[in-house]
Amino acid sequence: MSSDPTRPLDGTLVLDFSQFLAGPVAAMRLADLGARVIKIERPGIGDIGRTLAFAGKSADGDTISFHAMNRNKESVTADLKQPADLAWVTHLASQADVVIENFRPGVMERLGLDFESVSRVNPAVVYASATGYGESGPWKDRPGQDLLAQAVSGMPWLSGSRDDGPVPVGLSIADHLLSCHIAQGVTALLVRRFRTGRGGHVQTSLLEAMLDLQFELLSTHLNSPDVTVRRKDEHSAHAFLSAPYGTYPTRDGYLALAMNPIPRLGAILGITELEGMTDEATWWSDQEHISRLLAAHLVSRPTDDWLELLDAADVWCAPVLTLEQLVDHEGFAAIEMTQEITRAPQDASSAPVTLTTTRSPLRIDGKPVVSSRPAPRLGEHTDAVRAEFAAEAVGS
Repeated sequence: MSSDPTRPLDGTLVLDFSQFLAGPVAAMRLADLGARVIKIERPGIGDIGRTLAFAGKSADGDTISFHAMNRNKESVTADLKQPADLAWVTHLASQADVVIENFRPGVMERLGLDFESVSRVNPAVVYASATGYGESGPWKDRPGQDLLAQAVSGMPWLSGSRDDGPVPVGLSIADHLLSCHIAQGVTALLVRRFRTGRGGHVQTSLLEAMLDLQFELLSTHLNSPDVTVRRKDEHSAHAFLSAPYGTYPTRDGYLALAMNPIPRLGAILGITELEGMTDEATWWSDQEHISRLLAAHLVSRPTDDWLELLDAADVWCAPVLTLEQLVDHEGFAAIEMTQEITRAPQDASSAPVTLTTTRSPLRIDGKPVVSSRPAPRLGEHTDAVRAEFAAEAVGS
């Protein structure tokens, strides 16, 4: 695999034992930064993300989401229940800088590839473990899945109005946040190793990612137990912020209003009653009345009309875009958040497959971090990697 010395993690070897979603995305984040990532997969089956399709969409034999979260990687197949394969993978781990796994507690121990086992053959290894709910406690053996972690964390009660049931976030937010925490922990331990020569073990979970996301709520409640979640009317976007914070219908869409002084907002919009609300306590006590006044007024004109008026006055606001409006907007194009990846054909009778995906959200030295290397086919690099790392492999 070619290297890129301009990328911060160039020369770092990562073994990715993880499967859909948090672990593979964490490894991808490291790959985007220049690490060489070798994905260890089961023969014939591979990562479940190859077949677990987001929106049911696939391309060239793998799901589009698999393509998006496994770019820049090599794929090696190994049956870890077979002594020869396990011995070779153990040898490979002895050469790695980083190992990432996201199995349930106990799985890697049974294979002999847990942190303690790997560190015996590779004392400087940086090892990352991601679980659903930690390695101990009553939830440790529950399925580590995003919606289930959201549910246990209580977060679905923060969205929606008081008339709604629980409203989960409609994306794999726990997985994606967890991937960031894993990548952060790995890079921190790599820095420590550079300074001291010492490896280490970073551990986190979906639940911890969800609890960290709620640090304001949890910290406040733990110190003031009277603070609890009381959702408000249909326009409110936050259980703990006063009016006008929320989303409001316009003639042709929706407008989001953040923290804004109510009297000033009333003056700009021409709502006389709001101009008189100079006591900030009323922004809390009369929140639903304020929301109704705003909703009744804003629905009279298109979103762009309100944006022209409010932007000129430096009011904190934004349009609520649909998916289609987002990708068609010049603001989306300006941030250059997409890239193309092309997978070469398997044989002469096939054609290359090109997909558009998001890129790394980072920019380094003024340039977006883009990576055109596609996700690997299952076992695509097995022979090459085995040959490269075969010399000292026990049992190979």
